[in-house]
Amino acid sequence: MVTRLSASDASFYHLENTSTPMYVGSLSILRKPRNGLSYETLLATVEQRLPQIPRYRQKVREVTLGLARPVWVDDRDFDITYHIRRSALPSPGSDAQLHDLVARLGSRPLDKSRPLWEMYLVEGLARNRVAIYTKSHQALVNGMTALEIGHVIADRTAKPPEFGEDIWIPAREPSDRQLLLGAIGEWITRPAEQLAAVRSAVTEVATNAGQLVEVGKRAAVVAKTFARGTAPSSPLNTTVSRNRRFTVASHRLEDYRLVRARYDCDVNDVVLAVIAGALRNWLLSRGEPVGTSTTVRAMAPMSVYPENELDAAGPGQAISEVSPFLVDLPVGEGNPVIRLSQIAHATESHSTAASLVDARTIVTLSGFAPPTLHAMGIRVATSFTPRLFNLLITNVPGAQKQMYVAGTKLLETYAVPPLLHNQVLAISVTSYNGMLYFGINADRDAMSDVDVIPGLLRESLDELLEAAK
Repeated sequence: MVTRLSASDASFYHLENTSTPMYVGSLSILRKPRNGLSYETLLATVEQRLPQIPRYRQKVREVTLGLARPVWVDDRDFDITYHIRRSALPSPGSDAQLHDLVARLGSRPLDKSRPLWEMYLVEGLARNRVAIYTKSHQALVNGMTALEIGHVIADRTAKPPEFGEDIWIPAREPSDRQLLLGAIGEWITRPAEQLAAVRSAVTEVATNAGQLVEVGKRAAVVAKTFARGTAPSSPLNTTVSRNRRFTVASHRLEDYRLVRARYDCDVNDVVLAVIAGALRNWLLSRGEPVGTSTTVRAMAPMSVYPENELDAAGPGQAISEVSPFLVDLPVGEGNPVIRLSQIAHATESHSTAASLVDARTIVTLSGFAPPTLHAMGIRVATSFTPRLFNLLITNVPGAQKQMYVAGTKLLETYAVPPLLHNQVLAISVTSYNGMLYFGINADRDAMSDVDVIPGLLRESLDELLEAAK
């Protein structure tokens, strides 16, 4: 089946370059079962779920001379063993070695002649664990009509559900001539629409089931976002190289709930305040000038339910919109409680704060929503020029119960966010099973000290916990 890429999908496809590839990654750490997690078992698990994510068997074909947006076509040579690969650490592999591997794999471009995703089963990890690293192109994941693969391979029980036999017959791939004639036909029948499509950049400012939301309804949000002006100068903004560093942090969700209850705010406010405190100490450790009014502006997209779908949302249906939210993190403020208060005030004044998605609601949705929600948040952030903010922070709620992949316990889950143009740091936070997991992606050259960030996050949280006593 031939489907033309949406304007936003086409923009993601064309906007990337070798330094800033446009894909979102995820790293899952699993308890190695007694008989191991075989490559064949993972292959079979993913293959069973492919009917839920049909784009993962489609590739992009461009139209001659760019007369129309590219199209999705079935990959008649689809080979799942090309996309799902094995890798191994020298046993016993450390977490640091795993993170180095993720950084290297994340730096490699995807093959645009094939479906735009890869998955790696990483063996040899210490303490009887295995890892699964995936990366999916941003053009591939737009919300509920096109989910991220990590969303559909996770189960709520150790026994995977039964799936019917998948008989997939790829459609015949159109020739270059057919694509060209189709584009010319669209120019003749819908010239204004085609002109707009060719000129368009990313226009989705909130994503819901992969469709453009009512632009008029969001116009005020967009105008308010642009009215903030250029982000303050920061060492977080410089040329991005092709190479990455990746590290992680994990905290007890209960600690964040304790601070939230003490100061009558939201867990998301506490997350942003903890990151603000860590960035403050990182800047000071570098000898950067930090005055009382110094700020770092983050794009922190918020997951929200559409008002008209709050009651209707159910398993497998639209789970949320993602709305843009710019917040100035007060890194110049030395008092952690005042930092939290300022962030909570900014969040409270945001127009969509009243309908934030709750982690308890995510539990009722089919699969494991965080990978898709992170991808949607990144789409929203990329809708705006990076000059408006210093870094991207996505924070999404996940199931607060044990999940499984291929019958194997999912222990930890980290998103691996992409770096945007001239932004050398991105942080993604996922709540899952009583924990918060921070995926921290950075430019290898500009952020050679990124390994200090997990410790600084811990110190920042401890400051708030001490103040909350």
